[in-house]
Amino acid sequence: MGRIISRYIMPHPPFIVPGIGRGREVEAIKTIEALEKAAKEIASEKPDTIIISSPHAPCFRDYVYISDQEELAGDFSAFGDRETRMVFKNNLELAELIADIAGNSGINAGGLSIRLKERYGIGDALDHGALVPLYFISRELKDFKLVHISTPFMTLPELHEFGKCVEEAVSALSGDVVYIASGDLSHRLTEDAPAGYDEAGKEYDEFIVHKLSEGDVEGVLNIDTEFMEKAGECGTRSIAMMLGTFSDRKIIAHIYSYEGPCGVGYLVARIVGDGDEYYESDHVKLARESLETFIKDNRKMDAPKWLGDEFHNSRAGVFVSLKLKGRLRGCIGTIIPTKENIAEEIISNAISSGTLDPRFSAVVEEELPYLKYSVDILGKAEKISSLEELDVKKYGVIVTSGYKRGLLLPDIRGVNSVTEQVRIALGKAGISESESFELEKFEVLRYK
Repeated sequence: MGRIISRYIMPHPPFIVPGIGRGREVEAIKTIEALEKAAKEIASEKPDTIIISSPHAPCFRDYVYISDQEELAGDFSAFGDRETRMVFKNNLELAELIADIAGNSGINAGGLSIRLKERYGIGDALDHGALVPLYFISRELKDFKLVHISTPFMTLPELHEFGKCVEEAVSALSGDVVYIASGDLSHRLTEDAPAGYDEAGKEYDEFIVHKLSEGDVEGVLNIDTEFMEKAGECGTRSIAMMLGTFSDRKIIAHIYSYEGPCGVGYLVARIVGDGDEYYESDHVKLARESLETFIKDNRKMDAPKWLGDEFHNSRAGVFVSLKLKGRLRGCIGTIIPTKENIAEEIISNAISSGTLDPRFSAVVEEELPYLKYSVDILGKAEKISSLEELDVKKYGVIVTSGYKRGLLLPDIRGVNSVTEQVRIALGKAGISESESFELEKFEVLRYK
């Protein structure tokens, strides 16, 4: 049984390839560093196949073109670089199965005859929308097959349905697959942008990043087409297709970088789904490395360079929880932010969870390989007046009486009712159930 082991959003500006940029690529250094980070992650996972959807592949209104030649190749000669050329084997078995499953679902997909290619002036060379991400990946990973898919002018929900067909096809065969949704965001961010300026450009980019960060797939799929056109984007259809490969699972976006040099928005992100046990989120990786560094080296680590912007530019309360053989081994956090940013909050609370939780002895080095981590990023607390406003799965609760304050996170195993949730929070705060107390609720983003 095959599986899609990871999914990424990657931009495709040709000038970030050194043979094209010739020094200009430093204008998008954040994008380059994020792509290099993603490429290293992909190489470490050793996928058998990479699927890439590109808005610059041959696009039709009602047909998903999937490259069907045995060898997929391309170069950057159109951009002045005649040295850089890439060649890949096509995973024809997977490409054909995707087309078959899509056809059975009422979505026309597949290759094109030589006659049709001649009629529409379509060549076999890979487009730059595919080549730019593959350039970075190929520097880290040498042996993989490729499936190359266009992003036709269908509705976003239709493309999302096609993504489900992709996942079904992958599952029916063997091998690990990485999915790359190639696409830039708005091309109208500044007056000197390629498509001119429109205020919708910045609004669109902020909208996309926010919806992905919130895991709001429906919000992405319901973007107004007029809004997309005003923004001059090229990545939404590719993103919608990739999101379909999660079926209806919840998603979390890890934003590696976003910037808008040259008036074009470039987003690099890794998208993970609920239940992807084979992936350790950046939040958990940071917590783990923080505690391991402290216990092994007796020092507090600095925030590593591989962290995305979200760690450096945001502040929030954070809880870090540790489990050993399924049992709680430590949990300490902050209700409101106490550090400069989320990265520092995680580092500090990870160390405290492993060494300062009064309910447990400090973690020892021999336990480190067996610990399981979770990191909760707390949303803003909201005062409530009734237990009816709580939901034990969705909301955490804060109880306050004078100087005494207690908190319980949402969706804790064994806590099945709001009444029980509040009772435990009161007990943690040392507040009697007969005392008067105030209630607040909050949501969390949980990373495992």
